[in-house]
Amino acid sequence: MKIGYPCVNETLPCSAAGTFRLASYSEERLVTTVAANLACLRQILEWNVAHGLLFFRMGSGIVPFGSHEVNTFPWQAHFKSEFRAIGDFIKQHGMRISFHPDQFVVLNSPDPAIVQRSIDELIYQGSMLDLMELDSTAKLQIHAGGAYGDKGAALARWVETFHTMLPEAVKVRLVVENDDRLYSLRECLSLHDETGVPILFDNFHHECLNYGEPMREALRLAAATWHPTRDGVLMMDYSSQAPGERKGKHTDTLVPELLQNFLRDLDGLDVDMMLEIKDKEASAVRAAELLRLNGLLPAMPLGYEPPVFAPRPAPTAAPKKRTPKAQA
Repeated sequence: MKIGYPCVNETLPCSAAGTFRLASYSEERLVTTVAANLACLRQILEWNVAHGLLFFRMGSGIVPFGSHEVNTFPWQAHFKSEFRAIGDFIKQHGMRISFHPDQFVVLNSPDPAIVQRSIDELIYQGSMLDLMELDSTAKLQIHAGGAYGDKGAALARWVETFHTMLPEAVKVRLVVENDDRLYSLRECLSLHDETGVPILFDNFHHECLNYGEPMREALRLAAATWHPTRDGVLMMDYSSQAPGERKGKHTDTLVPELLQNFLRDLDGLDVDMMLEIKDKEASAVRAAELLRLNGLLPAMPLGYEPPVFAPRPAPTAAPKKRTPKAQA
């Protein structure tokens, strides 16, 4: 088992997603920004290894406008050695890496232009994994997309796009995640049946949208879609409902009792777990400590001291706007 968090390390004073406005695009600005993003990414990965967090979701913005037509600079060749060095570090430490392209990546849109932009984005992000020379267990995570008034037709378009338009380099990395509004585990299983795409399981989404499958059963249904060598063990997203908030809102920090309960449903199933929790690495470190207590992660080296995180400030309500009094 590996555990991690997505994209941003709030402890470090850098960002791996620096960008600029499209109107300000220049090759010089692109090179400077990508160099800084890759340097920060290396710092994040080193921090994660030092704290036993071996699963990380990279942010999509490492190369600003990476899939945009304005970007004609050969960044792949220019930064080849930097990407390869990061990949060597990842492999040296047994880390697992993924990307989760933004919500505008929709393979089942009825608009061909949206589908093509989605494919371009998947090619861009997959190319970074290729430059790192990572194998096909490093994944590109997307949702099934919209329903557009006809879920059956929308699923059929997803399958057609997969078979007829995606390059093989994207197909071998693609995974589909069950969501909390439209496409449950059951619909994602139908996509797997048609394409072989593995299902990245989201426990919280399953709690929000399901056909009655118990969590223990759902986990094993999803795990069965992953080929042990081509895909690796099941990747999953973990989170829980924020109390008193709208349905589907994640907690701001880890609730240890809920994670402990979830481990009972895992019951020995090997997974790599991405914590989708607001305080990022802070919750990931606490979760890793709990998993070690359960014998699910190896002990840290002698003398390791977990970092101390400052408490997150309580959210404050926005000041109410005063309504001007009506004129008499």
